[in-house]
Amino acid sequence: MGEVLAIAGFGTSTPIIPFFLGDLGITDPQAVKLYTGLLQTLPAISMMIMAPIWGSLADQFGRKPMLLRAMFGGAVILCLQGFVSDPWQLLLLRTIQGMLTGTVGAATVLVASVSPEEERGYALGLLQMSIFLGNSLGPLLGGYISDFYGHRINFFATAILLLLGGFIVSIFATDDFSPPAQRKSFVKSLVPDFSPLRGTERKALWTLLAIVAADQVAGSITSPFLPLFIKTISTASARIASDTGLVIAAAAISSSVAAVLIGKISYRLGYRRTLVFCMGGAALFTLPQAFVSSVTQLLVLRVMSSFFIGGNMPSVNALIAVKTPREKQGSMYGLRSSVASAGGAIGPAIGSALAIGFGYGAVFIATGTVLAIAGIAVPLFVSMREKREKVNAESV
Repeated sequence: MGEVLAIAGFGTSTPIIPFFLGDLGITDPQAVKLYTGLLQTLPAISMMIMAPIWGSLADQFGRKPMLLRAMFGGAVILCLQGFVSDPWQLLLLRTIQGMLTGTVGAATVLVASVSPEEERGYALGLLQMSIFLGNSLGPLLGGYISDFYGHRINFFATAILLLLGGFIVSIFATDDFSPPAQRKSFVKSLVPDFSPLRGTERKALWTLLAIVAADQVAGSITSPFLPLFIKTISTASARIASDTGLVIAAAAISSSVAAVLIGKISYRLGYRRTLVFCMGGAALFTLPQAFVSSVTQLLVLRVMSSFFIGGNMPSVNALIAVKTPREKQGSMYGLRSSVASAGGAIGPAIGSALAIGFGYGAVFIATGTVLAIAGIAVPLFVSMREKREKVNAESV
């Protein structure tokens, strides 16, 4: 529940960023595209740098404190964003937001560390469902807040939801963390332990990180420009924010359902087969989005593509936990978040260039292409490891 509120909070303010730029005096269409890309890229870069450090601290001092840091720190930064009067102030605060937050990575390592191995895929699927559910509620709430109360109020709503999520985690979440026998000093704890990447499971871990990167690049290419694309095909200008919230919410609900269903069955079906199927389906339904002429058409295709996208991460996250020693999982999930943030930084930059040079349709074509390439790569690099993984899993 805490992660649902946290993600819903971020989802409340993020979709209205392009429209909020207009309130700050950015009206030139090309400038709006540029700032929209920067406001997605800079926080992703700062999160990419900090995520492994926070993960290393989780290995030394506990998983729950890191999740609380992300939620309460994010609440303060988002509240401050509601008071900005200039685009550079928003850019600065969004960059700091990336440094302090990262609730998904913190929650993932907490869930993975307390879940039984045979139920880990399902537990991570439930977490993924919470993330997608938050993504469905947040934009829907944010769209209506913008339409009726103005864009600025969204940032205060985000801060409140993050505070509520932090209080729920502090009261109800459990952490069976045991400090290492030889705890490092705080300064040494800032250095992540990436030794699993050099160990016997290095090929599997590098492959999984590459899949995370591809998935995040594909998702982040499209998302910053979805509100602007909807504006070009919407027939009701007064409902643009609401239509944007509806499309994002429906897609997130679809992904949340898939995360639980596929997280539950992928343990038996095999992770390789599941990933190939999901990435192929996501590519198939993403490419036609470049050619839609109405919000309804876009809504249907986003729901379908999001269902397949939702099935990717539970399997990947479960495999990372299986392949990594428990005492080093914080560092590896921190690196996973870092790789995801790198993909999140690269994606909007690519999207900005494509949108400016070729129009919004090219953004969807690029997204589908990345997903298709990732789907083709999975059987080339994961097939043998997949067979061994199933044998090990069934012997538990």
